[in-house]
Amino acid sequence: MRRLTELAFDNSYARLPPAYYEVVDPTALGDPYLVAFNPDAAALIDLDPAEAAEPEAPAYLSGSRRLPGAEPIAMLYAGHQFGVWVPQLGDGRAILLGEVIGDRGDRWDLHLKGGGQTRFSRMGDGRAVLRSTIREYLASEAMHALGIPTTRALAITGSDDLVYREAPETAATLIRMAPSHVRFGTFQVFAARGQPERVAELADYLIRLHDADLAGEPDRHRRWLERIVDRTADLMARWMAVGFAHGVMNTDNMSVLGLTLDYGPYGFLDEYDPGFICNHSDHEGRYAFDRQPAIGLWNLARFAEALLELVPFDAANTALNRYPSRFEATYGSLIRAKLGLVTERADDPELVAEMLGLMAANRVDYTRWFRTLAVVPSGAAAAPESLRGMVSDLARLDGWIVRYGARLAAEGRDDGARRGAMNRVNPKFVLRNYLAQQAIDRARLKDYGEIERLRSLLATPFDEHPGLEHYADPPPPWGRELVVSCSS
Repeated sequence: MRRLTELAFDNSYARLPPAYYEVVDPTALGDPYLVAFNPDAAALIDLDPAEAAEPEAPAYLSGSRRLPGAEPIAMLYAGHQFGVWVPQLGDGRAILLGEVIGDRGDRWDLHLKGGGQTRFSRMGDGRAVLRSTIREYLASEAMHALGIPTTRALAITGSDDLVYREAPETAATLIRMAPSHVRFGTFQVFAARGQPERVAELADYLIRLHDADLAGEPDRHRRWLERIVDRTADLMARWMAVGFAHGVMNTDNMSVLGLTLDYGPYGFLDEYDPGFICNHSDHEGRYAFDRQPAIGLWNLARFAEALLELVPFDAANTALNRYPSRFEATYGSLIRAKLGLVTERADDPELVAEMLGLMAANRVDYTRWFRTLAVVPSGAAAAPESLRGMVSDLARLDGWIVRYGARLAAEGRDDGARRGAMNRVNPKFVLRNYLAQQAIDRARLKDYGEIERLRSLLATPFDEHPGLEHYADPPPPWGRELVVSCSS
């Protein structure tokens, strides 16, 4: 295990030409202190978790003191924000400290959010607040445990420095980790500037590091685009299956590696509402829950446009045409697993659509529904009491249960084995907004214990966790009124 001062940096992005970034040091936080430290993320870079207790740790983890080997830069990109083209964006409150190579050879960006102003800040203060860093720290770790590709979170540092959002809040920083933080918008900015040589250079850089089997191949850019289409389709399917809404699916928030990137006003579904809008700033519902798959394809089309000097139009269009079938195949596989089905039948989409319609009409809690569904026996003639308590239209419920029970019986699978399998894919616990808010409220009082309790619980979301059942409860009345926006 390594000390913070012994991390193995290999800063390949900083070796690219300066056109891709600004060299900038983070702005020191006033008297930083440690709020949260994630030993699971630390293990990815062979960082000794005992380092969190060292007196100098808050300074290093907040960017107030440079880690030996780090070469801080702010990454340039552009993007479509809520469908509107913005020709230059960039890391306005985030700084890539450097890239660390773990002993297994894995490459991890250390990306500091809230590190202060860069030339991309656009009148912003470059800071993050305690509230937003806690939300991202918990969400990224919860998503990882659910099997969804995501950035990871290493540490939160806090300060009593004031930052002004809707109201005064205290400053904080978050170190997040990913194999790369390159986005669709990183390509868009150079394509829009008429610099195809930069687009090609960046594409080949990423292929060498992350799709090395394609390096040097004459058709590498086409095949690479196809992979990004597939990764994005798979990611959207996973979001939809688990009931996750991102909230800000701008092209500058889309990862070329198919990772969930930039957690802001996200939300896990409580009551099932296909039109759920988690972002209070999304006045037109562009990024509503049920629109995410279509937006994923729209964003891919904008990305493909940026590659047209590398991938001819017809080949790019063919790559994009993979998306619908890839999404449907991945989502179908995931939803069958959630229903305890191992075979695929032609009428499965109708069975699923009927179920989702029932859930929407009765405002059924999404996570609890699937977790409870495991108790339905093969050949069931009526819904069990645990499901009847969730639904007001019992006749419609029983009608669907009869059909579902017959479908289970047709597979001939042992009910006990099926229940175990369903409980391994249907979480008991997700990061509901009210749970995150409770951790935030306590942290504002300098009580950080709830952050770690939630992180630890959500690291194993499929387990029963006796004594912690209340974390699986639907939101209380006050929790239903929570509002999150882009400042979240």
